[in-house]
Amino acid sequence: MLNVCCLMGRLVANPELKQTQSGIAVTSFTIACDRSYCKAGEERQADFIDCTAWRGTAEFICKYFGKGQLIAVQGELQTRSYTDRDGNKRKVTEVVVSQAHFAESKKESNNNTYQSKPKEQPQNTQPAPDISADDTGDFEEIPSDDDLPFD
Repeated sequence: MLNVCCLMGRLVANPELKQTQSGIAVTSFTIACDRSYCKAGEERQADFIDCTAWRGTAEFICKYFGKGQLIAVQGELQTRSYTDRDGNKRKVTEVVVSQAHFAESKKESNNNTYQSKPKEQPQNTQPAPDISADDTGDFEEIPSDDDLPFD
């Protein structure tokens, strides 16, 4: 059997890390995925897909992703049924995420229209050295391609 789901979309809210009673990390979140087809003159539609991640994957998502960020997830589609407080039968379909990936650069992420989640800064870090266009350092220019020993 094959049950593989790969999605890319934007987080609709900041994911929150929770713990089960036995101490297992879990997060549930929703991503908005644009549909590939759009009728002329109409706004593009999006589907809002519920996702759940467990353990290290949940911790990774909560630490590095925030509302509005583009995320790519891989997992499997699962359904479950339950009875709500009013006695109504409910059915839930969600992606159980096994892997999550960054789908845009940090610069693009900070330029989107959504408020991005503040990130923790690592301790004991030094700023990167400032390299100007005039600073060639230890590099030297290769005069032409004709001098190279291969074709």
